[in-house]
Amino acid sequence: MSRAVFGFTLLASLGAIAAALVTQYGFDMQPCPWCVLQRLVFAALALVGLLGLLWRARTGRRVAATLGVVLAALGVAAALWQHVVAAHSTSCNLTLADRIISGAQLDVWLPQVFAATASCADAAVSLFGLPYEYWSLALFAVLGVALMMALLQRGR
Repeated sequence: MSRAVFGFTLLASLGAIAAALVTQYGFDMQPCPWCVLQRLVFAALALVGLLGLLWRARTGRRVAATLGVVLAALGVAAALWQHVVAAHSTSCNLTLADRIISGAQLDVWLPQVFAATASCADAAVSLFGLPYEYWSLALFAVLGVALMMALLQRGR
């Protein structure tokens, strides 16, 4: 079961980033720093999925699942913060998300993916009737539960 969970984590996380890029470049839904931070968390979760697939020892699966659970929880927190606080702010400058992205220089190294191009208020959009950040929150929650199940699985 854990191999399937790690494979799902890898593919779902990459799919989430791809969906964000399609909505950004295909439908002009520009990201704010909190959106970009969630992309970063999905990228880290994709690496966790890959780690869990490659490090096949029980210790490797436990390390990968633990990292994944923590990252999923951080993703949930970022999505909630975006919805409850940031979406009501006209400026995202110097927020935690902005500092993380600019501090890591991801917006310089890979601006097509990690550059925030909208304010938090401007980025507050809906997709199929739900706020955009709820979609990522739901996926973070699903990944967190799946990874927690993999972590708690008694295995060989």
